[in-house]
Amino acid sequence: MSGHSTYQPQNAFMKWMERRLPIAGLIHSSFVAYPTPRNLNYWWTFGGILTFLLGMQIVTGIILVMHYTPHADMAFNSVEHIMRDVNYGWLLRYLHSNGASMFFVAVYIHMFRGMYYGSYKEPREVLWILGVILYLLMMATGFLGYTLPWGQMSFWGATVITNFFSAIPVVGESVVTWLWGGYSVGNPTLQRFFSLHYLLPFVIVGLVVLHVWALHVVGQNNPTGIEPKSAKDTVPFTPYATVKDAFFMMCFCVVFAWFVFYMPNYLGHADNYIPANPAVTPLHIVPEWYYLPFYAILRAIPNKLMGVVALGGSIVILAFLPWLDTSKVRSANYRPLFRQFFWIFVLVCLGLGWLGAKPAEGGYVIAARILTIYYFAHFIIILPLLGWIEKTKPLPNSISESILKEGLPAGGSGPAPTVSKH
Repeated sequence: MSGHSTYQPQNAFMKWMERRLPIAGLIHSSFVAYPTPRNLNYWWTFGGILTFLLGMQIVTGIILVMHYTPHADMAFNSVEHIMRDVNYGWLLRYLHSNGASMFFVAVYIHMFRGMYYGSYKEPREVLWILGVILYLLMMATGFLGYTLPWGQMSFWGATVITNFFSAIPVVGESVVTWLWGGYSVGNPTLQRFFSLHYLLPFVIVGLVVLHVWALHVVGQNNPTGIEPKSAKDTVPFTPYATVKDAFFMMCFCVVFAWFVFYMPNYLGHADNYIPANPAVTPLHIVPEWYYLPFYAILRAIPNKLMGVVALGGSIVILAFLPWLDTSKVRSANYRPLFRQFFWIFVLVCLGLGWLGAKPAEGGYVIAARILTIYYFAHFIIILPLLGWIEKTKPLPNSISESILKEGLPAGGSGPAPTVSKH
C-alpha cells in the first residue's frame, strides 16, 4: 500500500498548494516512495508500456480526427488525404493503427503474466475484474476504429460482426437496427461508430485510474506470490522500478518503430485499401489479428446463438478466474503441474488465433471445436481440480529469502523454507 505521503515541499508555493490540494504528495506517495516488491522482473513493465501506448493512441487519435471526415462518401478519401497531404499524416496514421496492435500485444502479455503468477487471487479479485472490463472496452474500441477507414474489410467486418447481435432472442433485430441506424450498414453506422470510438478511450482512462488505485490499495503481486513482510522485501518505486520500466519501454518502442517504419501494413489487411463496396463481398472476411482466437470460437459453434454465447463466455469467464482457480499458491514457479497446463493453454490460444484466420471449412472447423472445448475446460475443469490434486513446491519465508536463495551457489546453505499446505 502507498500509505501516507512523506512528501515535504521545498518552496513556499508548493507548501501553500500542498495544504490546499496535495497533488504533489499524491504523486510522490504513488509513484516515487511507493514500496515495490524488490524481486519484480521485466514481465511487470507491461503495465507502464500500456499506459504509454494509451496516451499515444489518444494523442494521435485527436490529431487524426482533425482531418478525418466521418461520412460514408468521404471517409475513405479523407484517410488517403491524411496519408498523402497532411504533414506527417502517414506517420500519425501508422502510429495509431500499429499502436492498436502493439496495445494488444502488451495487454495479452500483461494478462498471461497475471495468470502465470496468480495476480488474480485474493485480495486482488477486484483489480483483476477491472482489468477484464478494460480488456472488453479495448476490444470494442479497436473494432470501432477498424471500421473508420471505410475500406472493404472495414465495411464487411462491421456487417458480419453487428449481424451476430441478431441472434439475441426477442431484442436482437432491434439492437442491430439501432447499431446500423437503419436497415443496413451505411453512413449512420459509420457516424455512430466514430462517435463511440472517440468517446471510449476516455472511459478507458477513467477505468485505468480505478485500476491503478485498486493496485495501490492491495499492493503489487510478485514472482514468488507471497506478500512483502518487511521493509527488506521492498524498494521505492523510483528509481528502481521506473528505471527498469523506462529501459524495457525503449526496447519495446524499437519493435514498435520497426513495424511503423518498415512494415506498417503487415498487421493489417490489403482489402482495406479498396473503398467499401456493398455489392462485392471479400473472399475471406476476417477481423484484426487480436480478435482471431474469439472469431475461431464463434465459428466453431454451428448454432448462431450458441456461437455468440460462446464468444461472450470466453471473455466473461476470465472475470471468474479468482474463484475457478482453487489453489492457495499463487505463483506457477511453485506449481509444477499448473505450469504445464498453463503453457498448453497458451498454445491453445495461439492455435485458435491461427484457425481464426483460416476458412471455416473442413479440418479447420474440427480443430477449432477441439481447441474451443479445451479452452473452456481449462477454466471449468482443469483449474478447480489442480487446486485439490497438485502438490506444490515449498514456498520461501519472504521475498528477501527467495532472492538470497537464488543467489546461493549449488549446495549452499540458507534458511529452511516453509512447506506449502497445498
